[in-house]
Amino acid sequence: MVHSKRSIQSEDLKNIEVYSDPQYTPDGEAFTYVSTTINEENKYQSQLYFQRFDENEAIQWTFKNAKNDNLHFSPDGKIAVFQSTRSGISQLYLINKAGGEAKQLTTFKHGTFRPAWSKDGKSIFFHASLDKGETIEKQNELSAEEREKEKANHAKQPLVVDRLKYKSDANGFHDHKKIQIIQYSLVTKVFTQLTTEDADHSFQDSSPDSSIILFTANLNADSDYERFSDLFTLDLKTKEVTKLTNGKSSYYNAKFSPRGDTIASFGHDFEYSSATLNKLFLIDVTAGKRTSLSNDWDIQLGDAMVGDTRLGAATTGPIWSVDGKRLFFIATDFGATGLYQATMDGNLKALYKNNNHVFSFTYQPEADSFILGISTPTNPCNLYQLNTDLQLERLTNANEAFLQEVAISEPETLTFTTKDGLEIQGWLLRPYDFDETKKYPFILEIHGGPHMMYGQTFFHEMQLLAAKGYVVLYTNPRGSHGYGQEFVDAVRSNYGQGDYTDLMDAVDYVLENYSFIDETRLGVTGGSYGGFMTNWIVGHTNRFKAAVTQRSISNWLSFYGVSDIGYFFTKGEHGVNLLDDPTKLWDISPLKYANNIETPLLILHGERDFRCPIEQGEQLFSTLKHLRKQVEFVRFPGATHELSRSGDPLMRIARLDQICRWFEKYL
Repeated sequence: MVHSKRSIQSEDLKNIEVYSDPQYTPDGEAFTYVSTTINEENKYQSQLYFQRFDENEAIQWTFKNAKNDNLHFSPDGKIAVFQSTRSGISQLYLINKAGGEAKQLTTFKHGTFRPAWSKDGKSIFFHASLDKGETIEKQNELSAEEREKEKANHAKQPLVVDRLKYKSDANGFHDHKKIQIIQYSLVTKVFTQLTTEDADHSFQDSSPDSSIILFTANLNADSDYERFSDLFTLDLKTKEVTKLTNGKSSYYNAKFSPRGDTIASFGHDFEYSSATLNKLFLIDVTAGKRTSLSNDWDIQLGDAMVGDTRLGAATTGPIWSVDGKRLFFIATDFGATGLYQATMDGNLKALYKNNNHVFSFTYQPEADSFILGISTPTNPCNLYQLNTDLQLERLTNANEAFLQEVAISEPETLTFTTKDGLEIQGWLLRPYDFDETKKYPFILEIHGGPHMMYGQTFFHEMQLLAAKGYVVLYTNPRGSHGYGQEFVDAVRSNYGQGDYTDLMDAVDYVLENYSFIDETRLGVTGGSYGGFMTNWIVGHTNRFKAAVTQRSISNWLSFYGVSDIGYFFTKGEHGVNLLDDPTKLWDISPLKYANNIETPLLILHGERDFRCPIEQGEQLFSTLKHLRKQVEFVRFPGATHELSRSGDPLMRIARLDQICRWFEKYL
């Protein structure tokens, strides 16, 4: 099949517009959304758009070369608050629905983020990072020059570490700042600090009468050793804090019911550690009793889809219906995500589910309608209205010019049965200008997590490899979300065993059923857990002629002590910590099998990756190089574990070019 369109390129990351965070206006007559692009300076910028339903064109509300997002309307719909980095750091701004220039609301030294309105519209709640002993009085934003000077001075100081949780991939090395919840009164024009504990607080919601706020935090004395978060209420008049939950659990996305007597929240009790499916809990505000609506649902609540073109905020629920009798949320199931509804007796219903990726939604109570953000394997994103009759109507036409110009490969969904009887779902992409009579090289892609899911969403990296002439296979081996609790838990204490045979069975299946794959030119790649599996595969078979391992794990012994999650992830996934059974951890470390590796291996790693630190790549490279194996090591300056998804645009493109270079050389 010869295309009239050109093939997609790595540089096309700059041409893809990403929509996120759709929001109805309170009157239901219009909606807003965020558009994120890569500008001429090769930096991300996000702009706010407003569109009426009775008009065909959206109005661009922001133009500053910055990230403008997290917009929320006041309950009366007259003004909106949003956050922007236009001053050099995230601050809050107010904008009038009728138009005009945005007015800066906060000037906090360390920035502010995640604004939310009280139900009466008289207050705005938001987050601010405050240093130990720092107050909100006389908060002044630093100039760009002052920020650079402070950063330079900080870099010259030694880092004194006295906590277990002293770094994170998202934020780097931690300091003494904690996230506090601040209230701004539009009546008195006064800021009030609502939380003061030496802990990070996360605002969740305000009560219907605006007298109480709901937040999550871990205020336990042993919080440095725990992964839990409890739900708390704070009475705005008395400042009394009440702990609603008291267990070894984690809660998030909590919302008051319309009557204010019940709270709905996602969460779980870590029964299967990181492999535990989310539950939908109801908490009685007065009695404190917790019940689960989802005990009979074998489905992951929330969005577990893996992709590389999703940027910006997303609402996944739970959201209450106006009558308080239903809850709406996104859930992950069998390679797709959809919008679901649950009644108070636990009856689950899919309001919208198709072969695609619902990545966000907003609900209009009076009309009982929704706006969905949807990505498909052949379209990065668009916004759609789901009406009361559950009919879908497209509202936007994102990336129209781009999609008219480039050829996109439509994946073929396949399901096969492993040798031990599991059903595995996957997708096969055919190359650009595909000819059934030809033989093509092949690449197996392995996702990270491992408790995530490949599926029906747009994936630039997959499309690029197909455009370069490869058959691309991506699957969900055991350990992936989307197929129930037993399936996602099946990889724990079993790394490199059933997951490995699932992937090899997948390769065997496509070789047996697709005659256009050249079995002498097989490649494999993956990142994070997918990087671990790539390392494991080349240490246990020589059937692949080239491999690219990304932000990988090679040594579980050192991972325990160097990763920002190593101290709990190791025990949770493998059943032992370092001192419990180092032999077991070494036995499942790909580094142990380095002498077996004959496959040319390219190692890609970010210098600032704190999730799978770069020493994991260094150990593997040094060992293989010392053994005189075919290996190269590419280090990406300043890049974190998120390089492939939200990293520096030029680094993301360079990463893709390195992958293509290696496979072109050896396949």
